[in-house]
Amino acid sequence: MLFQNDTSAPGLLVTAFRQRETSPDSLSYLDPGSLFCISFVIKHFQELSNSNFMWYQFYIHERSKKKRASQDQMIRDLGVVGVQERPKRYWRNAFFKEVAGLNVNKWRTKLQRIDTYSRLPRQTEEVIRSLCITWEITVTDGRGRRSTFEQSHASFSSTAVFVFWGAVTWPPFNQLTSLVLHGVLRVPLDCPAPYRPGWKSVMSKIKLQGEHREFCVSDKIVKMLYVGQGVTLGFWKDQWGIAFVMVNLPNHRLVERSLHASISPCSAAGVSALFDDVDPEYGLHGYIAYIELHNTVRVIMSDRFSQLFCRRDSQKDCCMINLTVWDEAKQPFWCVSAHVVMTKASQDTVSYDFDGGSFSILYQDSEGRIEMRLKQMEYKEQYFVVNLVIYIAVAKVNKYFGRDY
Repeated sequence: MLFQNDTSAPGLLVTAFRQRETSPDSLSYLDPGSLFCISFVIKHFQELSNSNFMWYQFYIHERSKKKRASQDQMIRDLGVVGVQERPKRYWRNAFFKEVAGLNVNKWRTKLQRIDTYSRLPRQTEEVIRSLCITWEITVTDGRGRRSTFEQSHASFSSTAVFVFWGAVTWPPFNQLTSLVLHGVLRVPLDCPAPYRPGWKSVMSKIKLQGEHREFCVSDKIVKMLYVGQGVTLGFWKDQWGIAFVMVNLPNHRLVERSLHASISPCSAAGVSALFDDVDPEYGLHGYIAYIELHNTVRVIMSDRFSQLFCRRDSQKDCCMINLTVWDEAKQPFWCVSAHVVMTKASQDTVSYDFDGGSFSILYQDSEGRIEMRLKQMEYKEQYFVVNLVIYIAVAKVNKYFGRDY
């Protein structure tokens, strides 16, 4: 969705123009950024600044730079006939896409280079930074008033991106009804950042009221509430004032989801299990899982497990978990990116290898469950994973592969 700010652009000298004397030729000496910004001044300037002919010239100039061809050659290749017959703003939007670098074939080619260990695209961070993709949060209160906040910073790991919002004044949480996460791609025009055009993609919609939720962890300063879809809210202790927001986004199809709202994290359209005429329960084995625990600074642990199969029976610390499960055809089957809490196990088991306490991590949603058991070294700040069980709902397997187990 192409968006633009409808507030009058500041700092524009408009006294040099008079509506009755202004023509498209009067604006022909402006650069693209100035031409776009002047469209916010008055309706007459908006009509003039949307001239297909002027934006066509900018588009040809930009294409010729990237294709290393003359503008005359580009005009011959594209065909000048029908420039003015194109729909309103056609060439302006075409120019925005060209400047924004939305060469789909180019960045999709980069994302086809897969890391042999994690089985995820190895150049996700490079593509996101080259396209200047960012993320925004929009919250809505009970009166329908919206507030939008740009990210403070983002950090990348091999499996996910961690996005943080802080140092902003959030509306009181008890007045908010919903939170929407957008992927944002802005056009790098030479104009004030708030007025730059771009595209927004709705990635998550979360209801903030009316559901029972528990705080996942707290300390002397803040308490944290996980609201789902990788989003965690931090509150000041003994208050409902939002201190920060954290979002964990899995790398699988992250670029596509940040640019196109219609693409889901793990699409199951048209997937078929590898046929096995010996074992009728194909689709229940041959899985691979890659799991990663990390905090806001570093990766705590990561590991890969192969040849997983399904059976048909079906003290606190906080960190983020990223899990990707591939099916037998090496296609992503289940993606999890969420905040989890490590708690001391209620029933400790005797272990002759570890003299510390037992801890557990649990994650569960409608598609599956993750259970981790860890042992602590008493004299070292280390934890060892001694048991990991991944449960996947039979309903998900049936829906994914079109089976009926």
